[in-house]
Amino acid sequence: MVIYMVTVSTGEIEYAGTDSYVYCTLIGERGESQRINLDKYLQRDFYQGDVKQYDVSSDQDLGNIRFVKLEVTKFLVEDYWLCLSVLVETPLGETLRFPCYKWLSTCTILLREGTAKRLCDDKLAVFLTHRRAELEEKLKVIRWKVFAPNFPRCIDADTEEELPMDLRFSNEKSKDFSSSRILVFIDLFVKKFTCMFQDSWTSTEDFNQIFQGVESQVAVFAKDHWKEDWFFGYQFLNGCNPVLVRKCEKIPKNFPVTDTMVQASLGKSKLQQEIKNGNIFIADYKMLDGIVANVIKGVQQYLAAPICLLYLDKQNRLMPIAIQVLLGQVCARLEQRKPLVMQDLIISEKKREAVKAFHLALIRTLACDIYVFVISFELLIPHTRFTLEINTRGRNQLMPENGAMNRALGIGVQGHISLSQEEFLAITYRSLCLQESLEDRGLGDLKGYYYKEDGLQIWSAIHKFVIKVVSFYYERDQEVMDDPELQAWITDLTEVGFQDLKNSGMPTSFRTRAELCKFLTMVIFTCSAQHAAMNNGQYDWNSWVPNAPCSMRKPPPTSKGTMTMKDIIESLPGITQSCVQMAITWHLSRTQPQVRRLGDYHEEHFTEAAVKAIIQEFREELAGIDRSIQVRNEGLDQKYEYLRPVNIENSITI
Repeated sequence: MVIYMVTVSTGEIEYAGTDSYVYCTLIGERGESQRINLDKYLQRDFYQGDVKQYDVSSDQDLGNIRFVKLEVTKFLVEDYWLCLSVLVETPLGETLRFPCYKWLSTCTILLREGTAKRLCDDKLAVFLTHRRAELEEKLKVIRWKVFAPNFPRCIDADTEEELPMDLRFSNEKSKDFSSSRILVFIDLFVKKFTCMFQDSWTSTEDFNQIFQGVESQVAVFAKDHWKEDWFFGYQFLNGCNPVLVRKCEKIPKNFPVTDTMVQASLGKSKLQQEIKNGNIFIADYKMLDGIVANVIKGVQQYLAAPICLLYLDKQNRLMPIAIQVLLGQVCARLEQRKPLVMQDLIISEKKREAVKAFHLALIRTLACDIYVFVISFELLIPHTRFTLEINTRGRNQLMPENGAMNRALGIGVQGHISLSQEEFLAITYRSLCLQESLEDRGLGDLKGYYYKEDGLQIWSAIHKFVIKVVSFYYERDQEVMDDPELQAWITDLTEVGFQDLKNSGMPTSFRTRAELCKFLTMVIFTCSAQHAAMNNGQYDWNSWVPNAPCSMRKPPPTSKGTMTMKDIIESLPGITQSCVQMAITWHLSRTQPQVRRLGDYHEEHFTEAAVKAIIQEFREELAGIDRSIQVRNEGLDQKYEYLRPVNIENSITI
C-alpha cells in the first residue's frame, strides 16, 4: 500500500466553504488511487479558509501524477465550494501543486499540475483529450452576444446570475455594492435636507451647502481654483479625462478663430506661428454633435459640442484662448457661429457680461468632458469594461486553464448608445497603446503632464514583465506562430469581439513574441493603470459641481453680450441633480474592498520558480516607481497620485 499526502485549501472569502460531499482520486501514469471521501469527520469539513490534510491510499506507486480528480455532490441542497488548490506529496517527498481557484458544485473536475503547458508540450493523448474537452466545455458556458450594432461583442448573459460562478463578484463585494448604494441614498437625503428651505441655487457659493464634509484634498483644491484658467487647462492633462486634448496642427474649418480674437492671449505673436511652434492645443468634442440630450424629471437638458483652443504659455500652462460652444458642429450652420474668445476677458465694465459668457463656456466644456469620459472612455473602450469583458470571454473560451448612469447625466439612453457606437468605431490599436497615443496626439514632450510621465513608467514595467514571462514559455517567434490556441484567442478577440472595427490596426494573429508582448501589455495596462487614471478621480474633480456639471439645463447662449450670473446658475444642475452627481461620483471612484494591486498574484497559478522570481521583480519595480512618484509629488502644489502603483488595482472591479 502506497500513501500520498493530499492537502486541500478552501478559499478565505465568505461562503467559500461547503456542506457538499467531496471525493478525491489521484490519477497517475500507472493507474488510479483509491477514491477517498474527504469528509472524514461527522461535521462540516470544508470551512472558509480551511487547509486540511488527507491520506490517499493506492495499491501501487502511481508514477507521475497526471490529474487530481475531485467529485463534488450535494448533501441536501446545492452548495458551492471555492477550492483554491490541492497539494500532493508523493512517497518520495516530491510536492506537486494542482491549482484550482474555482467554485465547484455537483461536478467532476480534473486538475493538472500547475506548470504551464503549451499545446505542443502535451504529447500524451490523455492530456490532449483533457485539453480539448476543457475548451469545449467553456465554449458552451461563455458565448458571444451582440449587444447592439457597431458595439463590441459581449458575454451572452443578461443578468449576473446567468454568469458562471467564477465570473461573478464575490459575496463580500456584492454586499459592499448594496451597502454603498444605501450610503449613497443616505448622503442624498442629508444633502437634500440641508437645502430643504431652498428652492434653487442663487449663486455658485450655494453649492457649499452640499460640499460640507468633503475630505478629498483634490476636490477642495478644485473648489478653490475652478474659476482659474490655468486650472481649466490642467484638467485636460491630469484630470479624469487626460486622453482627449491633442496638439493643434490646423484650425478646423468649422472653428473660425482669427488672430484678432486671440491677440490678448498671444500678444505680438500670430496664431499660425504658435501652431508652428507647437504651442497650440485643441479639445474637440465633435463626437457629441447630434447626440440626443436627456430629459430629467420632465426638464429638457442641453448638450453642446464644444471646440476649445488652448495655448501653452511660458509657465507651461495650458490656457484657454478660444471656445466655441454650440449645440452642433454641422458646417451648414457655420455662418451662425461666433466663438467666445479670450479677448472678451479684458477687465472693464462694458466687458463684464462677456466675461461671464466665457466662463460659462468653460463650464459647458467640462460638462461635455464628463459625457465623453463616462460614456466613451470609462464605460466603453479603450479604457474599461468592454475591453476586459471581451478579453475575459476570449481567455476563458479559447485558453485552457494551464495554457502558456441616466439619473444624473444630461445624455439620454439613446445618447448613451449613439455616443458609444461612434467612439467605438473610432478606436484604433494605436489609441490603445500609450506611447503611440501620445505621439499621435503630439503630447510626447509636454511638461507637467503627470498622467503621461507616470503612465509611461507603468507601461514600461508591465512590458518588461510580460517580455520575461512570454520569453520563458516561448523561446522563438516560430513557437508563437505555431501555437493554435494562442492564434485562436487573438483571432476570436479581434475578428469576432471587435469585428465591427474596420482598419483599426488590431492584430488578427501573432507572428512574433514582440507582437504578443505588446498586445498583452496593452490589455494589462488598459484594465489596470488606464482604468485607475480615469476612474479613481471622479469624485475629486466632479464633486464640486460647478467645476464639471453632469448636465446643463439651458442651451448655449446665442449672444455673448447679455450673459448674467443668473444665466450661469440656471444652466447648472439643480439641487437634486447636484446631490446625485456628488453621490454617484463617490460611489464609482471610492476604494473597493478586497483590493488587489497591480502585480498582486494572490492566486498562485504560476508554480515555476523562475516565473515567481519574475513576478517578484515586477513588484519591486512597481514599488520603485511608487517611491519616485511620491518624491515628485512632494514638490507639487497639486499631487498626482492616480497612477501610483499602490493606487492601481490589478483589474476593473466596478
